Amino acid sequence: MSIDHLSALDPIFAESLRVGGPTVRDFRRPDGFSGLLCLIIEQQLSTKVAAALWAKLQAMVGVVNPDAILALPDDDLRACGLSRQKIGYARGLAQTVADGRLDFDAIHRMDDEEAIAALIALKGIGRWTAEIYLMMALGRPDIWPVGDLAIQLGVQRLKGWPEKPTQAQLMAVAEPWRPHRSLAAQLVWHHYVALQEQARETKTPRRKTTP
Repeated sequence: MSIDHLSALDPIFAESLRVGGPTVRDFRRPDGFSGLLCLIIEQQLSTKVAAALWAKLQAMVGVVNPDAILALPDDDLRACGLSRQKIGYARGLAQTVADGRLDFDAIHRMDDEEAIAALIALKGIGRWTAEIYLMMALGRPDIWPVGDLAIQLGVQRLKGWPEKPTQAQLMAVAEPWRPHRSLAAQLVWHHYVALQEQARETKTPRRKTTP
């Protein structure tokens, strides 16, 4: 389904493009260990903070893989900005992959709900992380992460609702968008991020210049 067709189904998507621009932001993540670890790190963090933390980790180890994470001392992981809890999650994921207990090729072959169930069986991975991995890393076309705060606030703003929608309301409003709800989610994020950027620009004081 094209963006134009989705926009014809609901005017909020045309509004997303009007505010955010015609080129939708790239929300993709790599698949496999590094992509899943990146999403664990992003949990409960702003996009900007998470990106800075990930950049520090990449600078420290080069290639982010299970062996690199298992070999890195806790102090180094803390220096990158990981909390004690996320250090535990990172090491647990790395060990699970190193031991062969998590097969990313098998995850690829599963349907959406099977893959989500397999991922949330791992410590530190909830439904949000699993859904975002399927959407951003595996390119699954019909993921609608109703637990995502930006989706909740973004739909509220686009629809002009007075209150943040419940997850049930979000599921209902997105029903006509099946089986292309991943694209819908990206358009909602596109709008939300644009508004966040505009708000930051408004708050940033302009430097005084001398004539």
